[in-house]
Order: sequence, then C-alpha cells, then structure tokens
Amino acid sequence: MSQQVRRQWVHIQYPEPAQATETYGFSGSQGMINLEGLLIRPAHGEGSTVFLMMHPSSTLQLMPLPSALACAGHAVLCMGSRYARNDTALVYEKVLLDLGACVRYAKEQLGYRQVVLLGWSGGGSLALYYQSQAENPTVTATPAGDPINLKAAALWPVDGIVLEAAHRSRARCLLDWIDPSVIDENAPDRRNPELDLYSPSLPVRPPYPPDWLAAYREAQRARLQRITAYVQETLAMLRQCGGAEMERGLLTHRTMADPRFLDGSIEPNDRLIGRCYLGIPETVNSGPVGLGRFSTLRSWLSQWSLEFSLADGETCARGVTAPLLAIEHSADDAVPQPDVRRMHDACASPDKQFRVIPRANHYFQGQPEQLAQGVELIRTWTLQHDW
Repeated sequence: MSQQVRRQWVHIQYPEPAQATETYGFSGSQGMINLEGLLIRPAHGEGSTVFLMMHPSSTLQLMPLPSALACAGHAVLCMGSRYARNDTALVYEKVLLDLGACVRYAKEQLGYRQVVLLGWSGGGSLALYYQSQAENPTVTATPAGDPINLKAAALWPVDGIVLEAAHRSRARCLLDWIDPSVIDENAPDRRNPELDLYSPSLPVRPPYPPDWLAAYREAQRARLQRITAYVQETLAMLRQCGGAEMERGLLTHRTMADPRFLDGSIEPNDRLIGRCYLGIPETVNSGPVGLGRFSTLRSWLSQWSLEFSLADGETCARGVTAPLLAIEHSADDAVPQPDVRRMHDACASPDKQFRVIPRANHYFQGQPEQLAQGVELIRTWTLQHDW
C-alpha cells in the first residue's frame, strides 16, 4: 500500500493570543497555534477533492481508511487539533478554529476545489458542529463564558460531510458510559452495590430488567450533573478571588460502565458482547485512558457536560445543509447503534444518504472486506456529486 500513495507532512500555523498556556511545548504556547498532519494522496490521478479528517483529540493517519481511500484515488488530509493525543484541556470552540484553519489551507495552499469533512467517531459531531457554525455562526463564548467569537472567525463552509462510525457527542457517550456506583468523587472505592456493574454481588444479570436499567441510567445522569455543579462552583470561586489562579485539574474515576457492552439486548447490533473498542470494559473502567478521565474545568463544560457542551451532533445537524453521507458500522463496539441514523435524520440537508456496513466494527480492525465496502460507499457518493 505504501508504494501506491504519497505522504506529505503538513504544518499549519496561525496566531492566537492566549491568557494561559493550555498545551505543552510549541503547539499553542508562543502566541501561535501549530497544527500538524499528513496529506495522503494517490500516486497517480489525483482529483480536485480532498477528504479532511480531524478528531477533537486523536490523530487519524494511522487508521486503515485514509490510505485505502488514497489507493482508490482520493486525497485525504489527516490533521490533528491543538489537543492532539491529549484532551485534558480541550475546548471544542478552539478546535473549530483549528479545523477552520485546515479548511482554508486545503483550498488556498493545497489548491483543492472541494473539501469534504470525513468525521470518524468523535470527528463526526466535530464536523457537524463546525459546519453548523460555518453556515450560521452563533457562538460568541465558550460554555465556561470565555469570549470566542465564531461569528468574526468567518469559518469557511465545506462542500460535504461524511459521517463514519460517528457518535452524537462525547458528552452523550460519557453519559452512557460513566459508572453510577461511585458515591464519592474523591474516594472511588465507595460505591453503591446496587449499581456496581462489575461486582459479582450485583443483584441483576443480563438481560437487565427495565426498571433497574432505568434507575441505572438516571444515576449516571445524576453523577454527571454533580460533577458539572462542582465545576461551575469552582470556576465561580476562582473568578471571585480575582487572582492569577484561573483553572484547575479534574480527575473523574470509573468511566466505562455501560450495560450495553454486557447486554446485547440493549440497542442491539452485531457487536461482540463483553468487549468494547478499548478492550475489556471492566479493565477500561478504571484504566488511565478512560473517557473524560483527566480534564480541566473549562474542558469539562465544553466537551463532557451534557447541559453545557455545544458539540452535539444531532443538534448541530439541524443547522447543516451541505450534502451528507452517514455510514453506520453494524458491529460497532463503541458508538451506540442509533447515533448515526439520528444525526442523518436530523440533518437539514436535502441531499443526504444513510448506509450500513454489515459486521463492521468501530475501527475496521481485522476487516479488509468491510474496509473495502466503506471505501466503495464513499467513492460512489463522491462520483454522484461529480467531485
């Protein structure tokens, strides 16, 4: 595959003054934002369209899809945000500025006529949030109240959006996944045994009774609301003090306890039961790479709070009129089964399509046939639009 494509390192830089340093090193601490990525192009016969991939916190160039698309004749620009591989301080509204700089670069510097956002997993809600603000900008402050004028940013709308194995939002995922048995955020071993999903003494077993599941879901929501209330109170206290202390870190224990990963009757699809996209759910629940494990106060409100985060794919889709291709993986072991369909149905675009790849897991891990089907769906959709 490496002999059939060309790979080019891409560096994008733009100025942004900041009151405080959010990221380590030179990515955003010297009055300039520095973004890095990889342009993956076919060795021959490149077209005028580029698929731009950005995840809020991950990097995507090592996934199988970008190279497979390039082998099929499509250019793919995989860019990291300023928070690449570290979402601790991530503020979505700043990621939109990063993505906007990449859209401009793809057209002005690289010369592509069409830019299509390819939103994988968490990149899906990011793509929809971006396009909704590019088409009709409304945001003038972050959820924490810090000024950030997306109206003045003049984000360039893209020509189309592909959602691939995408969830509605990071906040909704955390709502589904957080462990509601935790009673004390500072003492995670203090837990409610009636809600301790992985305890051998849990009084219920899959398939979980509807009344227990409803209580479990309500307890998950209540825990998130308690954390959000603490974040608001702490930010208010810091502002009232009026000193140089502006931010604090937040540790959230046990964030992978979704009964869906143990009970196939909940939002059924073809996923493996007893596993999730990060491995064994019980191990992930207390591991260091859990969703929302480490966060700043401002980041919590922007990406993890259901009440405050603006990066909700279903909501943002209502303000998107660009052509849309939504692709569900039928064995997705990360994304809730209804999410891709819900974003497709909510999208305001008159030009939208919904497709399903049977038995595809979240990452196409060990699935060359499903990967080929994904490439063909995107290729066909692109040809239909004469791109």
